[in-house]
Amino acid sequence: MTADTIGGVWSYALELCRAFEHYGIEVALAIMGNALTKLQYREAALLSNTQIFESKYKLEWMDSPWSDVDAAGEWLLGLEEKFEPDLIHLNGYCHASLPWRAPKLVVGHSCVLSWWKAVKGCDAPSDWFAYHARVQSGLSVADVVIAATEAMLNCLQEHYGPLRATKVIPNGRNLLMNSLRSKEPFIFSAGRLWDEAKNVSALSRVAPNLPWPVFVAGESQCPNQTNAEECRGPRLRHLGRLGPAEMKDWYARASIYALPARYEPFGLSILEAALARCALVVGDIPSLREVWGNAAIYVPPDDQEALQDALEDLISDDALGDKMSELAFQRAQEFTPERMAKGYLEAYSDLLQRTRQQREQQEVACA
Repeated sequence: MTADTIGGVWSYALELCRAFEHYGIEVALAIMGNALTKLQYREAALLSNTQIFESKYKLEWMDSPWSDVDAAGEWLLGLEEKFEPDLIHLNGYCHASLPWRAPKLVVGHSCVLSWWKAVKGCDAPSDWFAYHARVQSGLSVADVVIAATEAMLNCLQEHYGPLRATKVIPNGRNLLMNSLRSKEPFIFSAGRLWDEAKNVSALSRVAPNLPWPVFVAGESQCPNQTNAEECRGPRLRHLGRLGPAEMKDWYARASIYALPARYEPFGLSILEAALARCALVVGDIPSLREVWGNAAIYVPPDDQEALQDALEDLISDDALGDKMSELAFQRAQEFTPERMAKGYLEAYSDLLQRTRQQREQQEVACA
């Protein structure tokens, strides 16, 4: 399984590997992007079924990545030869086109072209033609493509299709929250502050007008300097990057979690907040509607007045806040690591069975 250390893919990969322990599945986790932090090392060390193979190769969406992507491909093929896996689980796109021996499954967590269309309102410029060609090449040969929402799967079909086989498997999260903590009068948000898709800057614009302070956790420095945006404000307090224990504490204390995202294919941070019984105010986009139904308050991402009104309504109406926090918590119970693991095990089983049948047919044809 491939993963990176920069965004939610890391949390997703560890949660899935942890859920696989129960089934006796061993995972070789190949890391690219930034080096693991000390906290990430400690998280990974707790997994008895997972071997970590670390690199610092650039990811396919970074500036001028292709020599690194190609070198990473050679490295990954070497790992396959060493580990001899039954199946390849890729959390990126380009490496699906490598000459793998084992069947290959690709998970679409996000992509530049759908990001650009959602955030910029237009097609990505010609600078991304090479990215498009590489991603399309990988997806076209993937034995199965998985996404956490139908909305994200539709984006992949639109920009890179047709795809051979597809499946939707929602992400899952299991955070043991301190239910004894009292909720406090503040708004919390988390995400990459440099990513316009998260739209945290909208919170910075309304924060001065709100009676409650707004706290934001996340990295402000973009590893790829393109697409950065400022996120500052007099009542918006930047906490920096927090560790898992610190994040759980902030979730547990926050009354409201706000993420007026322009683009969010699933939203793990929203799920984490809902598990802590935060009332949710999120961007009105198809993927978040699909995940949260009536368990969140939705605001158009670029409607500052609607965002402020939604937050003020929750602040001033205790009954509404209690109702929305309970709805979010109940909805969050549906997105368990067990459900996610079972979905992937079914996909693995189907893929392996299909691969065996194809090989048997080829042997008969050659006989």
